[in-house]
Order: sequence, then C-alpha cells, then structure tokens
Amino acid sequence: MSYLEWAESQLAEIELLISMFPTQEELEMTDQLALAELRDYVECSDPADSPPACRPQFLLKQKLDTASMERTDVILSCAYPSEYPSVLPEVTVRCSGLSRAQQTQLHTDLNAYLMENCQGEVCVLSAVDWVKDNLRLFINESLLTAPAPKKESASPRPQEVFSRLWIYSHHIYNKIKRKNILEWSKELGLSGFSMPGKPGIVCVEGPQSACEEFWSRVKVLTWKKIMIRHREDIPLDRQGEDSGPIESVDSLRKFTGFEEAMFDPHGNRGNHMDLGQLYQFLNEKGCCDVFQIYFGIEGR
Repeated sequence: MSYLEWAESQLAEIELLISMFPTQEELEMTDQLALAELRDYVECSDPADSPPACRPQFLLKQKLDTASMERTDVILSCAYPSEYPSVLPEVTVRCSGLSRAQQTQLHTDLNAYLMENCQGEVCVLSAVDWVKDNLRLFINESLLTAPAPKKESASPRPQEVFSRLWIYSHHIYNKIKRKNILEWSKELGLSGFSMPGKPGIVCVEGPQSACEEFWSRVKVLTWKKIMIRHREDIPLDRQGEDSGPIESVDSLRKFTGFEEAMFDPHGNRGNHMDLGQLYQFLNEKGCCDVFQIYFGIEGR
C-alpha cells in the first residue's frame, strides 16, 4: 500500500470513531491541525506526495462497570504512525483501578492481541473492545488475590528513598508522548525536565515510588530506544555527617517543578538541540557530571 492508501484508511477510521463517539466526553482529538492536514492530504494530494508530518492523535474515554466499583474511568490514548494500518498504532490505557504491575501486563497483553489479530487492519475499535472485555478481569482478579490484612504488631517503617532518574531516548518527537511526560510528572509530584528532539532526555526526581511509577508508564510506550542511563538513590532516614536533621525530598531536589526545556532548536526539522546550552543548564543545576554519562565527553 502507498502512504495515500494508508492515510485513506486512517481518515475512514477516525470518521467512524467520530460518528460512534460524537462528544468531547467520549472522543477528544488532541491535535486538530493533524486531522485537518490528513483530510487535506487524502482529498487533494497526488499518490507520490509525502504524508503530513503531524500525526493524528486522540483520546477515547470510556466508563466501565466492574465488581469493585460502580463506574471506572478508562482512557485510551491513540496515535497513528504514517504507515498505519500496516503497523500497529500507539495505544496506551490509563485506569486508576489498576496497579503498576497490572498496567504493564495490560499493555503487554493488548499489544500481543493486536499483533496476532489485527496486523494490517485498522484496529482501534478492536482495542477498545478488548479493553472492555479484559479490564474487568484485571480489576476483579486483583480483589480476589489481595491478601487479607494481618493483625500483627507494627512493623518497622519502610526506608524512604529519594531518587533521580536520567532517562535517554533515541528521540522524542511525538506530541502525545511529550504531553504525557509533562502531565505524569506533575501528577506524581516529580520535578526535573524533558528535552525533546534527537536525542531525547528526561530527568525526574522525587520519592522513589513516584519515579518508578513514572518510568513504568513511559517505558511501555512505543520507542525506538529508551533506557535509564543513570540513577541516583538516596535514603531519607539517614542523618548527615554532622548528625543534623534527617534529609527531606524537597531538600534534595535540584529542579523546581517540571518543564520541557528547549536549547536553540536547529536542523532541517528543528529537532536538534544546542548541547553546549544543555551543558550550561545542567551545570547551573549542579548536574554537569551527567553530561559525560550521556554523551561520553566533558562539557564546556
């Protein structure tokens, strides 16, 4: 199939979804410009033309009944690669009723189902139906397998840990991924920054449990390459060398809030950052040693 034929399939599926989920509470197109460009490409382009750079992205919002809750909110975040449906779309599922382990397993099972049954075909509705059929099982199973509370004497309080994760990605272009990174970091109370482009860099810092939750969400998205390049873990219930007060999460932060940082974007697609400016930014935050860990050279 050509890019134009793929685009025609994408537009037909989006128009079907809009007819089935007509309100913003059910279907939210997060990039209206991308949809307009896709429609213009299908209606006005020559088959030899390249597809638009902006890719359609949308949120499907569902409410499901489960044994544990009257109504559970479920959000499917979808993005189309240019070659969809010959390749699978990027689909992530958000549900507050799932643990981190269940969330990871749900994505794994969903991608396996789509790979086996929907390769080469539009499949967002199939993904929605699969989630409806299987999400209840995940939530209900967690209730059945949850251990009964034990009546024991109070156990020692788990040691709290402050973490800082330095994440490396081959590139970060996708608008939905960039939006997720910003929203998830704020939701989890993490500070740090993300640098889109090629390469992509994300730093998050805060309670270890929140950092691990952030990483569990990010790593299941579709990436060419992503890893934790470096991490720092500092126990909080230890006293300083001078036997001073116990350190707190906020006292160990090197960033205030979380931001998307741009450093003089350049290149044909504006996707390369000035690494000299990145080094100065890290140096100001007291993190310049990480530059060599990322790039293998000392900054200046």
